[in-house]
Amino acid sequence: MHHVDQHSNALVERDTPYYAPQGQECEVFDHAFRCELPLLLKGPTGCGKTRLVEHMARRLGRPLITVSGHDDLAAADLTGRHLIVGGDTRWCDGPLTRAVREGAIFYLDEVVEARKDVTVVLHPLADDRRSLPLERTGEHLHAAPGFMLVASYNPGYQHLLKGLKPSTRQRFVAITLAYPPPELEERIICRESSCSPHVAAQLVALARALRRLTDHDLEETASTRLLVMAARLHHRGMKLEDACGAAILEALTDDAVTRAALYEVQRAVLGDSN
Repeated sequence: MHHVDQHSNALVERDTPYYAPQGQECEVFDHAFRCELPLLLKGPTGCGKTRLVEHMARRLGRPLITVSGHDDLAAADLTGRHLIVGGDTRWCDGPLTRAVREGAIFYLDEVVEARKDVTVVLHPLADDRRSLPLERTGEHLHAAPGFMLVASYNPGYQHLLKGLKPSTRQRFVAITLAYPPPELEERIICRESSCSPHVAAQLVALARALRRLTDHDLEETASTRLLVMAARLHHRGMKLEDACGAAILEALTDDAVTRAALYEVQRAVLGDSN
């Protein structure tokens, strides 16, 4: 029996999405899950928020349902709606309703991008009620065991009218993530791209230089995700400066003057790398 348990644990470990902790975020996630508390992940684009959720869902043995927030995302897109099927009108559960019924982890990425009625639906699930009223069916669902509500947003990139209200934010246990420190970021890049430690160090040096820029109007800066993309291109044979241009610099801006400045930074950091 002990042999079977060891084998099962090995399979879970092998299939679990790779995540390198920056601090105690995995422990906080685990405790929030076991206390049936909702979790809010705060941090810049591409710093590992989604990977953390995928990693923990697998570790906890729970199904994961993910929805990306956007301007047109309404409450009905999450809860469900009546559809005409074969001439009959039938109710079709949305992803949030499925998660509540099945006891899954529901992850709403970039919650502030969604319409305001979405947060109204989330509120009763984010407190002791752990419930989801479905006005259109007359049901009042209580979350099945194992359900967890996780949301994320980027505090550094918000429209003035799209901040997360305190009445919503204070319902969640919160974790703030940042880009990993250099040595950890290098290990992540090597692990995710199979590139050499030397290339990973060059990419992190470039990212640190780009992240220090303050004279240019960049909505986002070089994320760990972009560094991994550049490393994968280089590992497949593309010159490092070309890989960085395509995967990092061109993704950061469309402005010609700003783009030229970014390429100058790259030349200063990488030189003529191959």
